[in-house]
Amino acid sequence: MKLSAGEVDIREEILNGILKKYFLSSFNENELYRFSHLSDVNLNEVYTYVSAIFEDAESFVGQSKLIAQFLYSKSTHVRVKEGELYIAYFGNLPFDGQDISGIGIFKSENRDTFLTVYPQDEDITLSAEAGISVNKLDKGCLIFRVEGEDGYRVCVVDNTNKQQEAQYWINDFLQVSPLGDSYHQTDKYLNLCKQFITNEYPEKFEVTKSDQVEMLGRSMEYFKSKEQFSLDEFAHEVIHHEDVKDSFMKYKKNFEASKNFGMDDEFDIHLSAVKKQAAAFKTVVKLDKNFHIYIHGRRDLIERGRDEMSGKKYYKIYYEEEH
Repeated sequence: MKLSAGEVDIREEILNGILKKYFLSSFNENELYRFSHLSDVNLNEVYTYVSAIFEDAESFVGQSKLIAQFLYSKSTHVRVKEGELYIAYFGNLPFDGQDISGIGIFKSENRDTFLTVYPQDEDITLSAEAGISVNKLDKGCLIFRVEGEDGYRVCVVDNTNKQQEAQYWINDFLQVSPLGDSYHQTDKYLNLCKQFITNEYPEKFEVTKSDQVEMLGRSMEYFKSKEQFSLDEFAHEVIHHEDVKDSFMKYKKNFEASKNFGMDDEFDIHLSAVKKQAAAFKTVVKLDKNFHIYIHGRRDLIERGRDEMSGKKYYKIYYEEEH
């Protein structure tokens, strides 16, 4: 670990703009977290360090070094990559309709190779250099100076090391938990639905792939068409069968425990979370490598069977018009 002796004030306009785009463009402003701790948020190390900077800007370098040392102590897992750590102080970040101060903690882990083309005498020559791509941030945390007593408001990015055992950035280093707001409630319920229908539903019940696809479609349609979520209404309109409902409720309890996040029975549906998850709800049945069937509804118009002569399975689809 090597630490800078002092801060760097980026005054060059082009570099300043590049760094701001690199540092800030990857965050989802709707997906907010806060610093947390099992007993007292003041025992959260990163929370303590950034609070000291907010109270005394002159302590920026010293507290930044403490942040770097703490991250280094949490980077022992074999999957954790080396990289560069950047800590930045922002004087005016837009948040909830106002400009406030904030602190950013960013880490780059992946290096790319860049070609440089330049003239040499009367020729054109090439050279290759390893560097950091500014198109996508690997890891980041943006702390807004609001709701300090409640762990501040924090945005998080983690685009590498997504295996559960290596999620040190969020769990071990930052120790942040999602806000129990409508965005996270919507996002977590959609995750729950997808995992239940994809994994648990076919394991516990005799269902076809088209049955799974149909329930995925009903789940997404519910969230797209409603303004407010009701667990009882969702179970009635989407899940239907009592035994499947019971299995869903048990799966929900285990899901909440694994995510350490309480899920409400009623909340306002957040459209940004729905749009984010929509691509993951693929209502497609893939048949070998030859055919894809997109199912948007009317499961009763699909018939599944097996041909006795060839032994191959088939789908029979009923429709009125061809477009």
